[in-house]
Amino acid sequence: MLPEGFEARMRALLGSEYEDFLASFDRPLCTGLRRNPLKTGFTGDLSRFSLSPVPWCPTGFYYDAVSRPGLSPYHATGLYYLQEPSAMAPAELLDPQPGERVLDLCAAPGGKSTQLAGKLRGKGLLVCNEINAKRAKILSGNIERLSISNALVLNEHPKRLEERFAGYFDKILVDAPCSGEGMFRKEEAAVTDWTEDTNAICANRQLEILTSAAAMLRPGGRLVYSTCTFSPVENEGVISDFLWKNPDFSVEKPDVPFFSPGRPDWVANPAPGLEKTFRLWPHKLLGEGHYAAVLRRAGDEAPAVLPPEPAARCPQELTDFCARTGAALPEGKLLRFGDVCYLVPQALPEVKGLRVLRAGLELGAVLKNRIAPAHAWALWLETLESSVSLEESDPLLARYLSGDVLPSDKRGWTLVQADGLSLGWAKGDGSQLKNHYPKALRRPV
Repeated sequence: MLPEGFEARMRALLGSEYEDFLASFDRPLCTGLRRNPLKTGFTGDLSRFSLSPVPWCPTGFYYDAVSRPGLSPYHATGLYYLQEPSAMAPAELLDPQPGERVLDLCAAPGGKSTQLAGKLRGKGLLVCNEINAKRAKILSGNIERLSISNALVLNEHPKRLEERFAGYFDKILVDAPCSGEGMFRKEEAAVTDWTEDTNAICANRQLEILTSAAAMLRPGGRLVYSTCTFSPVENEGVISDFLWKNPDFSVEKPDVPFFSPGRPDWVANPAPGLEKTFRLWPHKLLGEGHYAAVLRRAGDEAPAVLPPEPAARCPQELTDFCARTGAALPEGKLLRFGDVCYLVPQALPEVKGLRVLRAGLELGAVLKNRIAPAHAWALWLETLESSVSLEESDPLLARYLSGDVLPSDKRGWTLVQADGLSLGWAKGDGSQLKNHYPKALRRPV
């Protein structure tokens, strides 16, 4: 049951289109996944998922919900991310390039961050921030699962970041917290939480977040603002208010024929360019309701230069582990948080005073005369001198995911893979592999 106030407003706005819009709420949900371009060497088969392309996302696919790809071992390897198809649009509109500095300001649970990381191809810096501590942990887990080595995951208020990163980023995504009207079909909580005051409350918060984001964008940089709501107050209204207050920003219109234009006629005193923003309507495409605006800051200046995070000395235990196993490392510099080593992008600025959940690629903990390699490192590795690749249908793969030991003549640290994709660590003694798959991720056979 849709809220009466919502129905009345949408009927007035859409007129003759309203019945088609209303009928879309009775249509089956669209389910989508996005392939992770950072994962190569896959030898398996995804045909049982009945994939068909999402028109606006080259790595996006619709799948048959009955096939449940989230239960496949391939999901655990980070081969793909399950994501609602319309939600794939904002990162495509931002279009980051390898080597750029990119900020995802409202990043949890990580769908758009992982999409941005795929476009960066491990080059440059991706800062993923989430103000909610619980959701930030979920974000950090998804960054790990998709083998992203150049991300900094933070749990901060946008205002604090604004003070630290003025003019620093080439591109910024603000997928703003909103009233969630576009998710009414998908999430019952979005319906029950909605009130007549929700839109105005959200719009005030959205404008604050967008203003903080703008301060962190270099002149000439691109910013994408997006929501999953139909509300003009939160969409065209927020962008209009922002543009009037920030005349150095303007709206750009990439060539995206799949989306409908924004509606300047739905807000008072519309700023120029609102018709170049985008609306994704569930009765016009296979996806839920979304809105997006692509903004450009005037000028053309290099990003601000910030003091770099000092590198730590590489411990001998790590050097010995790499020499013994043949484990590769991404480019970057070493950081240590206590006993735990991370490899981060060379250009990472100073992080002292920030709430950091993850910095680059976690390598492992330095213990007495040895290193305990991190799960994140295993997922990032493409190969190791000692490795075992199991087919998806092999019962040994299910046993590994459950935490069981595996029969093997391997010795030492070994990389366990699923159809060519790294899944986790094991350690052999010549007769069996002791399981080092994280206990929190294990699932019963």
